[in-house]
Amino acid sequence: MGEAAPPKRQMHLNFFETACTGSHMAAGMWKDPADNSRFKDRLEYYIWLAKLADKGKITSIFFADSYGVHQTYNQSADAIFRSGSQVANLDPVVLVSAMAAVTNSVSFGITGSTSYITPFLLARTWASLDHITRGRIAWNVVTSYSTSAAKSMGKEDVMPSEERYKAAHEYMDLVYQMWEKGWEDDVQEWSVEPEQAYNPQKIHRIEFDGKYHKMSGFFQTHPSPQRTPVIFQAGASKSGIHFAGTHAEAIYTDYATFGALKAYTKSVRESAIAAGRDPSKIKIFAAVMPIIGRTAEEAQAKYDRASAAMSIQGGMAKFSSYTGTDLGQYEYEEEFKFDGKPGDNIITGVINGFKTASEESTVPWTPKYLGHLAAFGGTTPKPTGTPEMVADFFEECFNECDIDGFNIAYVSNPGSYEDVVELLVPELQKRGLMWQDYHVPGGCFRENLHHVPGEPHVSKDHPAYQFKWNKETTKV
Repeated sequence: MGEAAPPKRQMHLNFFETACTGSHMAAGMWKDPADNSRFKDRLEYYIWLAKLADKGKITSIFFADSYGVHQTYNQSADAIFRSGSQVANLDPVVLVSAMAAVTNSVSFGITGSTSYITPFLLARTWASLDHITRGRIAWNVVTSYSTSAAKSMGKEDVMPSEERYKAAHEYMDLVYQMWEKGWEDDVQEWSVEPEQAYNPQKIHRIEFDGKYHKMSGFFQTHPSPQRTPVIFQAGASKSGIHFAGTHAEAIYTDYATFGALKAYTKSVRESAIAAGRDPSKIKIFAAVMPIIGRTAEEAQAKYDRASAAMSIQGGMAKFSSYTGTDLGQYEYEEEFKFDGKPGDNIITGVINGFKTASEESTVPWTPKYLGHLAAFGGTTPKPTGTPEMVADFFEECFNECDIDGFNIAYVSNPGSYEDVVELLVPELQKRGLMWQDYHVPGGCFRENLHHVPGEPHVSKDHPAYQFKWNKETTKV
């Protein structure tokens, strides 16, 4: 008998969310009476979202987050406030325990900044969430790029990008020590006689004296189901890709074309190999904004209605802050060339996306056009059509670009995510591209991410592993 054929690859789907009222990727949809984004300051929204994701076998709900308010456009925040885009932010950390309580298997990725949250507080918060959710937590590591965030946090300016990443590498070493080295596995004894709840010989003081971070003391939280949460990341700069290859287990990325996405994926996998890691252990999720109808005409009508609702001023404000290019200095319909120069307080991934789009665009780039484009999800692909048509796009991208799944952004809820669960997921399941149920129902994030029942901890080639407590081999 010949060898059995390898199992068919199956794609992960994540919901892309923010905890802010109004709109995020589709700025202006709050104007639609059927849209519920203006009610995202109520727990009912997040309970609905969590239950829907669990029903649809969605791998995780990925919470993007940022600090500060966009103020590059006309050197003012007025356009952002008027558009209702990326304002009125809540802290997603406070929502997840309630979402976990009404679900069984969906996981949660939460953004946290190495620039502004102290290592001890972040490590304790994410360990607490990992306990409360039974191991369904990831940390999306960001270094925070914006000057407005720096000033809101009491800093004079944002730290240069390369230095931010140097500080972030040091930050990771410290939180890994707290999660992996601070407490041994069998520290809980609950002995009445002799009295010993926790064995003090198995709790280890952390002494860390770095250039950017210091600690002398005990980590407060006992080992959680995963110890180290799944590490998400989204960097696209040279420093960001090096960081991803070293630390990331999952990556969110956003590219307009298959060619650009393939090039990025290749660079991340090569970075992982250079760091001595298995490149297949890094799961890469491409951003996509599907617009689905039961007929192609219905889908196109949804697209057209959303397009008409977009806030152009909000889009111009977002584009200006993301790229460091103040569109307010140009006439509303004046054509200009977008150079896309890198910088310390811009998002490299967004720059790359707009550069690719500008090179391939047949439409003149004006502030008006760019405002609409940025408001309507930017250059994120928007496959529009029936479930079969949208599934065709997903399947082609999945097979061509060496990715592991998608971060799905919504246009307007509840419709967008309900369409994904009720229309798209069944089509992907029919094609064998998605599982009928979670590989480990009720399991940890890492178990379902890698399809490895009983293995909730970091792999041996991950840098956190070197800090696991072992009297002979633990790194000091």
